[in-house]
Amino acid sequence: MDLADLEIFVAVARRGNFAAVAKERDLDPSSVSRSMAKLEAALGLRLLQRTTRRVTLTEAGEIYLARVEPLVEELGVAQEAAAGTNDAPRGTLRLTASVTFGQMRIVPLLGELSTLYPNLKIECVFSDAVVDLIAERIDLAIRLAPTIEGDLIAAKLMDTHYRVVASASYLAAHPRLTRPSDLSAHRCVLFNLRPFRTRWIFRSSAGRLEEVAVEGNLLLSTASAIRDAALAGLGPALLPDWLITPDMGAGRLVDVFPTYSVTATTFDTGAWLVYPSRAYLPNKVRVMIDFLKVRLGSAPKIRSRRR
Repeated sequence: MDLADLEIFVAVARRGNFAAVAKERDLDPSSVSRSMAKLEAALGLRLLQRTTRRVTLTEAGEIYLARVEPLVEELGVAQEAAAGTNDAPRGTLRLTASVTFGQMRIVPLLGELSTLYPNLKIECVFSDAVVDLIAERIDLAIRLAPTIEGDLIAAKLMDTHYRVVASASYLAAHPRLTRPSDLSAHRCVLFNLRPFRTRWIFRSSAGRLEEVAVEGNLLLSTASAIRDAALAGLGPALLPDWLITPDMGAGRLVDVFPTYSVTATTFDTGAWLVYPSRAYLPNKVRVMIDFLKVRLGSAPKIRSRRR
């Protein structure tokens, strides 16, 4: 029995679609179908129920998947462990991050990464949806959140702090902003997600909290679009420091309330390195984690979070 057929079977069971598996593995859909037919013939069992829209498991397929999936996983781990005896990482690493974080913080590092590890192929899946690491065969994720829930291994890459910023041209042409409540006289550039679009929370250096209602005519769905709007002088905006620190350093954006901490949700949040929980960490993932820690963050303690 061919290991490749078993791997494709597990992938089809996860995805429920021949075409999606073929695309992920750079195969022709007909070859995926032939692989499944060959496996079923070898077993003398019908594992998959095929319809025009979806592929589902038969009862025999569910039983077989429960038995074979851990074995396929362990064989993959064994192969990676053997390959890891060579210090130079190789193979393909699938990395996911939000669209803006990926474009602004990951893409600029890829050239250096390619130079350091020429045998490592990087596949970046940038999405603002929460990607299923197992179903999408993701090796490493970067998630922006206060904490990480679920059966995953998580290590904080860096803390995230939000700032209210505006362009110098905007500040020169509009009513003065000296305290948070002054925002009531301004049309802010808002992130189209509650509660970012309704109120911002400020904490003074003395620890006093103040909620400020915010309004605006621009509601945008990505942090990079909000940044561009703020740079264009369209209003004050609440943005993370990892995105705007270069703009503030160059004077393109001004920190309007530098003595306050500010957030729309919680003050304690960050960027996390996340990967599936398993005993063996492939060399390619370990190398990427170390690289990102050096380039983007600190050396956090890795911990496991369970459901």
